[in-house]
Amino acid sequence: MKRTHPGLLRSIVATNVRRYRQARGLSQQDFAHEIEMDRTYYGGVERGERNVSIDNIERIATGLGISPHLLLLGPE
Repeated sequence: MKRTHPGLLRSIVATNVRRYRQARGLSQQDFAHEIEMDRTYYGGVERGERNVSIDNIERIATGLGISPHLLLLGPE
């Protein structure tokens, strides 16, 4: 199986997803349940282990109540 090395954008998405979720005061498990996503998959997204699809970025952003592009913005 071919493995890809995580890029900078994957790390940025992971950091942003975690930050927005924590701002809502939700655990990974509670948020994953809320957006109907497997908890272990969602945890992998937050750790930057998953090469998350655009569809799942949209799903997470919708659950967080934000625009998907905000999950892609790096630090200024």
